[in-house]
Amino acid sequence: MKPSRCICALLALSFTSAFAADPPAKPGWKLAWSDEFELPGAPDPSKWGYEVGVIRDKQVQFCTRDRRENVRVEGGSLIIETRKEHFVDPANPKTVAEYTSGSIQSRGRADWLYGRIEVRAKAPIGRGMYTALWMMPTDQSTPWPGCGEIDIMENVGWEGNFVHSSIHTAAFNHLSQTQKTVKVAASKVGDKFHLYTCEWDAKDIVFYVDNVRCLTYKNDRKGSMDTWPFDKPFYLKFNVGVGGSWAGRKGIDDALFPQSLQVDYVRVYQRITP
Repeated sequence: MKPSRCICALLALSFTSAFAADPPAKPGWKLAWSDEFELPGAPDPSKWGYEVGVIRDKQVQFCTRDRRENVRVEGGSLIIETRKEHFVDPANPKTVAEYTSGSIQSRGRADWLYGRIEVRAKAPIGRGMYTALWMMPTDQSTPWPGCGEIDIMENVGWEGNFVHSSIHTAAFNHLSQTQKTVKVAASKVGDKFHLYTCEWDAKDIVFYVDNVRCLTYKNDRKGSMDTWPFDKPFYLKFNVGVGGSWAGRKGIDDALFPQSLQVDYVRVYQRITP
């Protein structure tokens, strides 16, 4: 017996609601790019690539390429999972690590000059964990920090339910302890999703946690890259680290693992010009 038209229509409506809903419109903004992380498996390769290796800041994890144990889409979220395991780099057997994780980026696939970037995520907390949702310039011919950096959200696990938003430039950076930054309390960072947002244009960069403004960095209009290297395209990076010069200050709690960053969605909006 064929199902009734009513049942078919209901099934079609349910499928559309679950998998094809458009992100909500925002007055004054148009959606330029997004990933809702709906299709299980690897992240969409047309949107994301991988950073590979023991990458930065004296962190101890090996970030793998296209390995589902570390990076996958599952249950409607991007999962970046950090694991305590002995790992030998297949490309270089001399490279050995005791932790693995993932770092993905939109470089070479998508970048933007200005916009509103929204990331809804929950981050792992605990001693030794480090999470970053951030942006770097596509053109890095000027060495860091002169090239600029936009940190939408960072969480240092031993701080618990606090998150940071920051910018880095040649004049303002953490190496000289002059970075422009804010530390915000956010309840149950590891247990519930929060919305981390950056609005960026030629005038300023404004950060929000759950739509509450927490930091504004203004363009000083001096025309100097030292203070405003932000008039060029930037791309997205999401990663989870272990240890390092910041997150590793109080050691690493091996009983925590595995730990996961979950990203419900990322959406990039650009202003509608009159």
